[in-house]
Amino acid sequence: MQAFLRPFNRLHESEPRVNGLTLRDDYIVETIARLQRRISERFPGSGLCRLCGELLEVARRASERSAKIGRPIVWIRVSGYALAVASVICFLWFAGFWAASHSIENEVEKLTDLVTTAEAGANVLLLFGATLYFLISLENRIKRRRALTAIHELRSLCHIIDMHQLTKDPERVLKVWKSTTNSPQQKMTPLELNRYLDYCSEMLSLTGKIAALYVRDFDDTASVASVSDVEQLSTGLSRKIWQKIMILEQQSAHRLAIADDLREGQQ
Repeated sequence: MQAFLRPFNRLHESEPRVNGLTLRDDYIVETIARLQRRISERFPGSGLCRLCGELLEVARRASERSAKIGRPIVWIRVSGYALAVASVICFLWFAGFWAASHSIENEVEKLTDLVTTAEAGANVLLLFGATLYFLISLENRIKRRRALTAIHELRSLCHIIDMHQLTKDPERVLKVWKSTTNSPQQKMTPLELNRYLDYCSEMLSLTGKIAALYVRDFDDTASVASVSDVEQLSTGLSRKIWQKIMILEQQSAHRLAIADDLREGQQ
């Protein structure tokens, strides 16, 4: 687990983080690549191996996407700053122009003109303010759309991984199991089935880690909630897989106990 963590660089020293640690995208990619090699050695040419390769490509793209989401959108920020400066300049110019063209006597005599002019100036300032707020929120909305699109891809990937283990039931490796014409073909040994289910669980866990990359440097409420949904989904699916693994281990322990009893009876 320590391999996934690293101290923040100086750009993030001012941000409050737990223990000053963060996920490292390069270690996540390396771990998935190693997992694909393990699956290829155990199940060469299998669909699970190809799916892990797709997960590896998703992780590599996530590394680039998350870095892009974490960076500021320069043209939006420059436009916002320019609009803010223009608003201040226009306000000062308007105030100076009005003060230079109106004396105190004229101000008292033309109170109606003063109210009308002030109302027009207020409307202009409100328009500038609304435009400035739009530019400020535009950056977050663009980043949120990019993050949610990528996170939705990971949610779909979780379901695809779950489909690969859906028919891998522990009772299918028992000798007393009787299949039907439409039953899925099962040619795995108990050890191979155990490893297959464990690989699926690892892939689900790593999918949650990839999702967390998108909110590493982007603290957005909607994106964080979507990442939490993916993590809960992957955890729930992984929990079902581990129930199968526990049943498989119990069956293996039961067969070993029976074999030991038979050996003791023969002696």
